[in-house]
Order: sequence, then structure tokens, then C-alpha cells
Amino acid sequence: MQRNQVTLANSNLATLQNQFAPSNAPNYEEAERLFVTLLHTDNLDKNLARLARTRKAFEKTVAAALMAAYNDAYNSSAAHRFLQRVLYRINRLKFFWYDELSNYTNERSLYLQNIRNRIETVWQDWELAQLDVASLQKLDVVEALLDRAAADLDPELSATGRYFRDEMTVAGYREMLAIASLDGLVEASQLSRTLGGVANEIHSVMTRLLVEEYGAGKLARKHSTYFATMLSELGMNTQPEAYLDAVPWEVLGTINHSFLLSERKRDYLRYAGGLLYTEISVPAAFDPYHAAAERLGLSSDAMSYWTLHIKVDKLHGRWMLDEVALPLVERYPNEAWELVLGYDQQRLMGDRAGEAVARAAQLADVGK
Repeated sequence: MQRNQVTLANSNLATLQNQFAPSNAPNYEEAERLFVTLLHTDNLDKNLARLARTRKAFEKTVAAALMAAYNDAYNSSAAHRFLQRVLYRINRLKFFWYDELSNYTNERSLYLQNIRNRIETVWQDWELAQLDVASLQKLDVVEALLDRAAADLDPELSATGRYFRDEMTVAGYREMLAIASLDGLVEASQLSRTLGGVANEIHSVMTRLLVEEYGAGKLARKHSTYFATMLSELGMNTQPEAYLDAVPWEVLGTINHSFLLSERKRDYLRYAGGLLYTEISVPAAFDPYHAAAERLGLSSDAMSYWTLHIKVDKLHGRWMLDEVALPLVERYPNEAWELVLGYDQQRLMGDRAGEAVARAAQLADVGK
């Protein structure tokens, strides 16, 4: 794949490369425990001095992980996982789950923002380098979006999709649900953070989409309730984050990417492009899961979330294309290519996540 000319000057990778070698990897689990200590410290920013040893040990591991994850010579999965888990824990503070109020003490911590920005800067440079951004800037955006939407609405089934449809066991299905629950139980929450501001036709469509995802205010109809029902049918834990430790870094990356784009209004077009891909591709992506559940003889409730989305997201994809993406091209002709960038990034990251889920499910299939 071609690489764009995105500079990594601000990431200090060259400096990090001189400091850390690929061998003797840091203890990422211990570093995450140190981070959780910081995260739960009352008034963290005012207590950094007394936490100097904890903070410095954690920050040293972050620096090492950035080198190990995003340098082409290393690309350590353990480092990726550590960094994405740190980002997720920070981003998670943006959602209120009716848990202990003390969990949100450091929601606006400047220290946490600094850590998040430090990781995101290097990570996002690395993600952009996976695509030929210069070529995307030269596309006929309308044609590119129409072509992509048509292709992803009914794509050829991938090897990953065939595994889910034809080979996955009940153990693998449970593992897949466990991983997907991290996002499925709070579905569409990032979308809610894009809806503040001036009302217009595009905004109204996005609001309509959120209202449908949230069951028009009725808990029984909220899409995440269908996911919880699937978990219940298989005797699994329905609490959010119950299976956080099972989630591969590739899946965490897609969640953190959505947090990032939905929080930065300058990246609204990229977010809309990514959401377009998600809504367009979901019916085809969920078909193998639904087929697997049928093949395994599971109840209709144990596949209800897939059934619902296969039906409604065909309509949602049409809304996103005709009433959001194409009007945005007209409104922002000079920046409209960012819609395609967001679309292609979401597809790339989604494929990467799907392969990681398949690997985890295959391990569950054989009892490992």
C-alpha cells in the first residue's frame, strides 16, 4: 500500500528510537495498574507532585510503547494494546453510565488530556500513513462515495466472513459477543456528541439516526438492549466493560478513533464518512454472525441484535449517503475529500478489527 507524506516530526519517534530497544519490553500490565491509580486519584492535577514516582514510571512506559507500537521495525501487539487501553480509559470518562460519581473526578484533568494527546498524535500519524491521502484529495468525491457505497452494500464474502458463517462454534460465538459487547452495550454514544449546534437538514438526519438507535426513548427498543438480550440468552454478563480484558487492541482502536473524530469538530467530515461506511457495511458484516447463530441452533433472541441491524441499517445507510454525505459535499466542496478519508479509514480499521475478532474466536473454538 502506498504511503502518504504525513510528517512524524511532532511525534519524536526518532528520539524514542534512540532510547528504547525492541527487546526487554516493559511490564505493560504493571504500567496500566499505575495509570489506574492516577486515574482514580482525587483531584489528580493538584496531586501530581506527590505521585511523581508513579507518574514517571507510567510515562516512561508510554514512551517505550509508542516506540514499540508505531515504529515499522517493531509493531508490538502488546504495546498497541497497552496504548489503546490507556486511551479507552481516558475516553470512557466522556460517557456517564450511572455508576459511582467519583469515577468522573478527573474527567477534565489536564494531565489526562496531555497523555491522551501524546498517544493520539503518534497513533494518528501512523494510521494516516496506511493510506495514500494525496490521492484521496484528487478524487471526484461524489463518484468515489457512490462507488464505495455500492461495493460495500453487497461485497464478496471475505475469508473472515466465511469463518464466522461456516466454522465458528458456540464457544467462538460467545467470544465474539464478549468482544463486541464493549461497543454494543453503549451503541451510538459517540454519535450523540456530534449533535450540538445549529439545526439544519443534515443535523436533523443525524438526530433521526440517533433517535432510532436509542429506541425513541424506550429502553426496550434501544439497540443496545437487543445486544444485552443476546448476552442474557447465552448466560453471559450484561454489564458494560465486563469483558474489557478480552477486547483486542484492533477493536479498541476503532472505538478510540470514533471518540477522537466525534470530539474534534474540525474532523466532522471524517467522522461522517466513517459513519457512512459503518451504516452501509453493517448488513453484510452482520449476515455471517446471524447465519452462524442459525447454524448453531440458537434462539431468535440470541441473534436479535444482528436481525435488527441487517434490516434497519440498509435504510440508515441510504440516509447517510443521500441526506448527509452528498449534501456535505455541496456544503464543503474544498474539504469534501475528507469524507472519503473517513470512509476508507473506517473500512481499513474495521477489517483489521474483524480479523482480530476472528482470531480470538478461533482460539475459543479450540479451547485456548
